[in-house]
Amino acid sequence: MFWTLPTIMTWARIVAIPLIVGVFYLPLSEPMRNLIATVMFVVFAATDWLDGFLARKLNQTSAFGAFLDPVADKFLVCASLLVLVHLNRTDVFVALIIIGREIAISALREWMAQIGAGKSVAVHMVGKVKTTVQMVAIPFLLFNGMLFGTIDTGAWGQWLIWISAVLTVWSMVYYLQKAIPEIRARAK
Repeated sequence: MFWTLPTIMTWARIVAIPLIVGVFYLPLSEPMRNLIATVMFVVFAATDWLDGFLARKLNQTSAFGAFLDPVADKFLVCASLLVLVHLNRTDVFVALIIIGREIAISALREWMAQIGAGKSVAVHMVGKVKTTVQMVAIPFLLFNGMLFGTIDTGAWGQWLIWISAVLTVWSMVYYLQKAIPEIRARAK
């Protein structure tokens, strides 16, 4: 199941990363670069929902797809955050919180799966809310202008990315609390 439609869509999110970054090096006006990068991010981020839906609908779920999907999501978010830090549109502290949490929780989930306790750190609602807020904040910050002449996406993006950072810490604490019994049991 390496080249199914859902898996190809997941690969597209990874391929999108240098394309989104590259937009900011094109000889275009800043508003045009912002718009192109925003549209690309939104389209590729939407494939996260679509590939999962299609995998289930077409009965094309696979262990490889289940592995690649969150990796692609994390690459897309982390690369976008680094671009935003480079453009001075978000604080490096926010990026460190979000990227650090992604690394820590991914490692925790891998370890918990190895010891047969992966279900205790399965995705929880606070993690889903965190992801949703991130997926709104990032395109707002990429766009960094007035949307429909009334919404200051830069200001809203700043608020949302900080809310996302708080939710990121909250979700990390939640997952660590779920894992502590296993960590303690193996530390003896």
